Parts: sequence; C-alpha cells; structure tokens
Amino acid sequence: MKLTSWGRYPVIESEIQAPVTPSELRSRFTAAASIPCIPRGTGRSYGDSALAPHAISSRFLNHITGFDETTGVLRCGAGVTLAELLDLFVPRGWFLYSTPGTKLISVGGAIASDVHGKSHHLEGCFSNNIIELTLMLGDGEIVSCSSETHPELFHATCGGMGLTGVILDATFKLRPIKSAHIRETTFKAHNLDEALTLIEAHEDTTYSVAWIDCLSTGSRLGRSLLMTGEFIEDGRLDLKRGQPLAVPFDMPGFLLNRYTVTAFNTVYYHRVRQDRSEHIIHFDPFFYPLDSIHDWNRIYGKGGFTQYQFVIPKEAGREGMAAILSRIAESGRGSFLAVLKAFGKGNDNYLSFPMEGYTLALDFKIDQGLFPFLAELDHIVLDYGGRLYLSKDVRMSESTFKRGYPQWEAFQEVRHRYGADRVFRSLQSDRLGL
Repeated sequence: MKLTSWGRYPVIESEIQAPVTPSELRSRFTAAASIPCIPRGTGRSYGDSALAPHAISSRFLNHITGFDETTGVLRCGAGVTLAELLDLFVPRGWFLYSTPGTKLISVGGAIASDVHGKSHHLEGCFSNNIIELTLMLGDGEIVSCSSETHPELFHATCGGMGLTGVILDATFKLRPIKSAHIRETTFKAHNLDEALTLIEAHEDTTYSVAWIDCLSTGSRLGRSLLMTGEFIEDGRLDLKRGQPLAVPFDMPGFLLNRYTVTAFNTVYYHRVRQDRSEHIIHFDPFFYPLDSIHDWNRIYGKGGFTQYQFVIPKEAGREGMAAILSRIAESGRGSFLAVLKAFGKGNDNYLSFPMEGYTLALDFKIDQGLFPFLAELDHIVLDYGGRLYLSKDVRMSESTFKRGYPQWEAFQEVRHRYGADRVFRSLQSDRLGL
C-alpha cells in the first residue's frame, strides 16, 4: 500500500502489519527476522522517521491496563492516543504533563520522539514523567526498562525514533487539574529582542509559546505574539465539542507565496491591539488549535510540506535567531505557522532534541529550491551550536545530524548491543547513517 507521513512527502510502497497481541508481534519477528522494519503510530510525524518498506503499526496495542486515582500513575498500550487519554481523564481531573501541538499521536510515538510542549522550560519532555516502558526487541524478547533498570536502553528508546524496538506499553504520571480551562495572557512584541525579553520575564509561567512573523524585517524583525497560560480552578472539567472544520481538497501551490503569507502575518499580528490582553480559554484551542481542522496538511498542495524545527543554545539565542530570521525574510519563503519557544535543560536521552535555549518551528511548502535553502539554514544552526528535530526532519544530511547529535555513537552502540541495528530501520535512519 501507499504510505506517507503528515508532511505527505515522500510517498512509498510499504507493507504494514498490525499485531493485536505481543504474541502475534513476536511471531512476526520469528518468521521474518531478516526483514527490517520500523514501528509506526498514527503517522503524524512530519518526515520519514516512520516510513520503511515494512512497518509495524501499534494501533491495536491500545488498551489502558491500570490507573491510580490517588497518584495519577497510568499504564497503557503504545497505540493509545493522547486524544483518547484526554477524553477519558480530563473529566476526572487529570491532564498530561508534556504534550506537543497535536493530541492525535500515540503514546508510543510520543516516547519515540520524546515530544515536548509549551511547558518544557519548567517540566521537560514526555520522557521526564515515564516511570517504566516495555519494549519488544528484534528477537521477540520483552524487556522492561526505566531510568534505573536497563537505563541505557531506556535513554536510547526515548527519542530513538523507533530504532531500538517496538514499544508495547508505558507507565507514566498525569498531572492533577481542577479545570479544563486556562487563563491565557497575550503579549505583543514589536521585534525579536522584545519577544525574547518577554519570554525570559515569564519563565516561571507553566505554559509559554510565541507566534512569530518570519517575514518582517528591519526594526520589526521577529515581531511576535507571546501567549502564556495557567490552568484555573473553577471546577469545569468539560470536554470541548463542536463540528470540526476541514480542508476538502489540495490547495493550488501558487496560492502560497511571500505576498499571501505577508498579508496573513500582518493581519494576524495586528488582530491583537493591546500590548497585553487576557482571557479564559479551553485547553483544546490553547494546546491543539490545528487539530480542529481536518486534513490541514492539504493547505500546502499535492507536493507536501516539511516543518523545519531547530534549537539554538540560550547563550547564542538572540544572535542566532536574528541571523536565521533575516535569512528567511530575505528568501521570501514565509510560513503561516512559525512557533517560538524556550527550552529548559535537556535530558540524558541520546537523541532527544531539546537543549537549554530557544526553538523555532516553521512550515515550508516543498518545491524545487526548498532543500538547498534549508541546507543554508542548517549551516547557520550548526554554527551557533544547534540541531534539528528528528520528528520533523525529511532531508537533513548525515553530517548535519552527527554534528548536531554528539551522542549518536553511544546510541548506535546500544542498538548494536541489543541487536536492534539488524532489525529496525527507516528511510530516515538510512539517510542519517544509523
């Protein structure tokens, strides 16, 4: 069958198996031990990390097997989605500690990508709250690992893009909440320096994210809208219901150009008139605004798109961000969806993306000149000590990857020790020399 990612590039032929039980999965490895494969969740990664000629879907590994109402400790299968968890546990007063900008991903995918969210500066990645996970190795052996038991396998699996084994289930903590609603405060920043100053001034706020105008120049370079948030305590633990919007067809590629993006960014920035405003918002549009639009990836046309996300260390943040934004504005390759966040300290996972500093994510329509342009940005990111996010990547070179992730050799050593390098491969891992 045809298989692709959320970015809709590339499209490959793939055979997908969806085991219902661990025993069925073990039978696959016994019968086809010599055929490499890659685990796959809901297919919401942007690039080719879950693409391979043979894939193992986790969609039937979707059972919740335990929950402690007093501690918020949950155990569930890797195929359970964050949306399913929120639907079940928000009305009971529980939320996720770390969540990315979509809830339509699986728990296994969240672990493999070691996802982060608007609270990383205070609370770290998804893996920071994992107590234990269960992994099936390429020979069918099942291993439980954590930061204390088989720690090297745990740190290779969290952020390891499915290259150590198939995650079967995980035990992790949920956060208690007393409302499904958030007090959101919006600050208007007139340039990049002001935006970063505002982010630093509100570093004690739990949730923080900025939309940034990536085509503004001069004194307006990096003008932004910073949104901060905290859960309130009004007792309303409701789920937001409504008719979702949808993009019914692929948009013509010519509609996305520097003029339409500039017009959109100008309108979006000026819709906020005050330097500071505040209102109460449901968690759904605060955390997952695009989940309410089905098939929004069609906006970028049949050729697909990629999200370019990088992080730069804090000490180089202002200079590095200014250099990259200037190059993007000069190119005219604007993005509707440009998101700026602050990261706290990184963790011990070999291929986890965050480091203490600033991260910027931008969506670009794929066209003939895009990849050479992104290669230019790669050089700037690396020169400032940064790296790119594997879950968003579809074209990074092997040298760029290995320079940005200095623990890649330790990661490979763990894979080799557990025999994973002979069984688990993806288009991305082949491209990156893993």
